[in-house]
Amino acid sequence: MPILLSHALAALLFTGVALSRLRERGTGLPRLTFIAALLATALWALSVAGIDGSDGIPRVAEALRNLAWLGFMYALIRRDPRTPEHRAVAILYGIVVLLVLVNASLTMLWIGSDGSILPEIATLRLVLHMMAAISAVVLVHHLYTAAAPGTRGGIRLVVVALAAMWGVDLLIYGEAWFAGFPEQLVVARGLVMVVAAPALLIAVTRNGDWSLHLSRTVAWQTLSLAAVLLYAALMVAATSFIALVSGDDARLWQTAFVVGSTATGLAFLASPRVRAWTKVKVAKHLFRHRYDYRSEWIRFTDTLGKPDDAAPLDQRIVKAVADLTDSPAGLLLVPESAGLGVGLDWNWDLPSGSAPAALATYLVDTGRIVELDAIRTGDTDAVEAAAIPQWMRDGDGWAIVPLAHLGRLQGAILLARPPIDRALDWEDFDLLRIAGRHVASYLAEARAQEALADAQRFDEFNRRFAFILHDVKNLVSQLTLVARNTERHADNPEFRVDMVATLKDSAGRMNDLLARLSQHHRARADTLQPVALRDLLERVAGTRKAYHPVTVSGDAGLLAQADPTRLEQLLAHLLQNAIEASAADAPVALALTADASHATIIVEDHGCGMTPAFLRDQLFKPFASSKPAGFGIGAFEARQLAEAMGGHVTVTSQPGHGTRFCVHLPHARSLDAAA
Repeated sequence: MPILLSHALAALLFTGVALSRLRERGTGLPRLTFIAALLATALWALSVAGIDGSDGIPRVAEALRNLAWLGFMYALIRRDPRTPEHRAVAILYGIVVLLVLVNASLTMLWIGSDGSILPEIATLRLVLHMMAAISAVVLVHHLYTAAAPGTRGGIRLVVVALAAMWGVDLLIYGEAWFAGFPEQLVVARGLVMVVAAPALLIAVTRNGDWSLHLSRTVAWQTLSLAAVLLYAALMVAATSFIALVSGDDARLWQTAFVVGSTATGLAFLASPRVRAWTKVKVAKHLFRHRYDYRSEWIRFTDTLGKPDDAAPLDQRIVKAVADLTDSPAGLLLVPESAGLGVGLDWNWDLPSGSAPAALATYLVDTGRIVELDAIRTGDTDAVEAAAIPQWMRDGDGWAIVPLAHLGRLQGAILLARPPIDRALDWEDFDLLRIAGRHVASYLAEARAQEALADAQRFDEFNRRFAFILHDVKNLVSQLTLVARNTERHADNPEFRVDMVATLKDSAGRMNDLLARLSQHHRARADTLQPVALRDLLERVAGTRKAYHPVTVSGDAGLLAQADPTRLEQLLAHLLQNAIEASAADAPVALALTADASHATIIVEDHGCGMTPAFLRDQLFKPFASSKPAGFGIGAFEARQLAEAMGGHVTVTSQPGHGTRFCVHLPHARSLDAAA
């Protein structure tokens, strides 16, 4: 009685929904198929209510119901403009319809045999029922994913109603496989259908228009599902046949057949040639375009920008382009002299060599992708044929992709023949041309970065050389003054002592300059330590006293935290500048003062001085000098050296009255405490 009441009520409700749709014309659904599905469901529910659930008539009515709803779903998908992607979906729908029809035929056979049919056929019917229910649920999910995201809210009730209908069918037949038809689940199915009818009515009343779009990914998934369903159906049919003819050894033969056929199928599908052939044939016959441009471009950019290994950029470029056409190998040709030389390769183990200038000229002038098979058959113009070297003709090369960027040829990629040989078509040419331009920009940017790095290295060398040249100039000036004074004071023993000390100091400084000029020289880190400033000033002044008067004054116990070598270099710059700015008999003063936080070294001359504008705008800029033969490096380097030691430099000057440089350095502890 519960089965009768629930299914009778469901039949009444579905009939009412169908009649309401007959009166209304404009809906967002395929009207006729929807009404047919509603009426078929009503007839099925009525058959279940009026006939015992074990009878075959409800099974035939169920098959008609399933066919009607599958037809409605396919008609809904077909509302989207017809594209080749629909062929994949049509294949899957066809397989599910075939399962339903075969099951219906077996049911008719069962009815005609008065129940005397073999148990294996009855088992096959249950398996086909479950397969049809599972396939229908998957198609419902596919219908939902194919709908535009903005319209899924309107289709949700229809999807839920259909999924519930086939989901309950699956539960019933699954339970029947183990323990016979469960009466409670049959009653529950009637109640589910009672709820499904108003849900369908609400859905079609609220919804205006459902826009669907079949992507290539959905189509591939559909084909994969169709292949799995077809394989499962064949396995069921084959094992059922084996059970009919094998007698007591049926289970052994069934197991051997399933394991053997599955292993053979997996080995067959694992072949790269089979996968390539399948991809080509499916793309050719089921899709509008050969390539899924979105997924190809994502893979292309990932290969270029996010490599899984540490492969060089040139090798990643070759792989990214080769993957587009499933080419197993590729070779990068790079500009070399007037032609093209061999660069990095990806899986390339064929003979190779350089390419003449004619090929580079042809590629940059035409921008064409060269199809080597056309060269081999002579189906091309003479200019193109003459530009191709013989080693490319003799090898297994397939195409040459030029890499041009802003009118300049960055190289070319020679692609190997893909596993499934085919001629290039317009899609190949377009995709390879765009990919070639893209990777050419990568190559151009990489080479620009390399050139910039080289320029930075040269700039560092030139900067180092400029400082050294300034020091050389100071040494030359110092030695010139020594040579000039030698003529007048050669007989003076004290002068000879100073001269020898000056020459030794100059030789040592020259050797240091040569070391600094070497490309292997690296500036050492400053080692700050307490430095006795008065001793350092005496030593620096002593190297100049032989040719210019220098006075030293200040506290002999004053210490500063500094690098003695760098500080001596700093003072040498300032003292030399002061000497050059002073008259021959005008002494330069080196003095020491201190305040609460700094020890100060003063370098003061009474020379020509500098203008306020020069002090403000040019003094501490490199290559700006107030002296005709100056390099403008001394003050700039002195300030850098002082700041590296935690100090700073100040300067005051007045034209015609001289200049005072003050080097301020942090105080240090005593030498004894430091030790």
